[in-house]
Amino acid sequence: MLARIIRWAAVGLGAAVALASLAFRRDMKRAVQRVREKGTVIPSPYGDIEYTEVRAGPDVLVIHGAGGGYDQGELIAQAVLDDEFHRITPSRFGYLRSTLRAGATWDDQAHAYAHLLDHLGVEKVAVIAMSQGGPSALIFALLHPERVSSLTLISAGVAPFTTQEQAQANQKGKMLKAIFQHDLLYWAITKLFRRQLLGLIGVDEAVAETLTPGQRQWVDRFVEYMNPVSLRSAGAAFDNEALQPGDRIAAIGAPTLIVHATDDTLQLYQHAQFAAATIPGARLACFERGGHVLAAVEQSTIRAAVKEHILSSAKEMPSSRA
Repeated sequence: MLARIIRWAAVGLGAAVALASLAFRRDMKRAVQRVREKGTVIPSPYGDIEYTEVRAGPDVLVIHGAGGGYDQGELIAQAVLDDEFHRITPSRFGYLRSTLRAGATWDDQAHAYAHLLDHLGVEKVAVIAMSQGGPSALIFALLHPERVSSLTLISAGVAPFTTQEQAQANQKGKMLKAIFQHDLLYWAITKLFRRQLLGLIGVDEAVAETLTPGQRQWVDRFVEYMNPVSLRSAGAAFDNEALQPGDRIAAIGAPTLIVHATDDTLQLYQHAQFAAATIPGARLACFERGGHVLAAVEQSTIRAAVKEHILSSAKEMPSSRA
């Protein structure tokens, strides 16, 4: 009897593994097809640059966070912009088909944005950056002030800190970096340990439990759109290791809106406080709840604030075509 039970258990385990393997291969095939069916790649002095765009209205450069690519940029744009804007969504260095060269810096990434705008014939843009998209957006506004009509930072990293809370947040970043080395590992965690994964990306249980169906759908897409992580691992490693700009941002002259939640456990609220205190004239919109998916939790409020900020900062946007 015991031998029979063991045999049936082995058969059941084998079947479960086979089904899981099929599901993994199916999901990875779909993920690769999804990110390959869109996106244009152009050469530049900084390596290949991949991007997508939706042409309509004032020009906006949307810069994704860690674990992203142009697809995450599109997701951010859908959350905080309406259809009247021309959305430009690049993949940053090391994400999807954008090159990460040895020795690359945030400054190089900023220059790459300028090259992309030159290619598109766009003179000036409003810039929106989320999470670890913040550093290169800040440096872009610093090095190319004539190209930036306004800057919006959403849950963004800004400066290096040495607090105990920041050390805990950094540890989450290191864990995500390790997970991003393996497609199967990330995929399995999204299926079996989703709540724990949300905790790693700055969404605590208090936020996760109160998401509306619409908010949960956005968060689920945010998580799923990181597949396949192997196409993003180089960029995630760079994000985890590169030093954030810190005091350099004091020279930024673009009108700046900072949007952040106090309960964000990945990009801590102290980043928003530092940016608001350091960038001349910056405005801080603080929310008590939303964690690192604040863009979904407070979507309507943030969308209205971002629209007002972009349009009031540039009453007459220059033509988006050279």
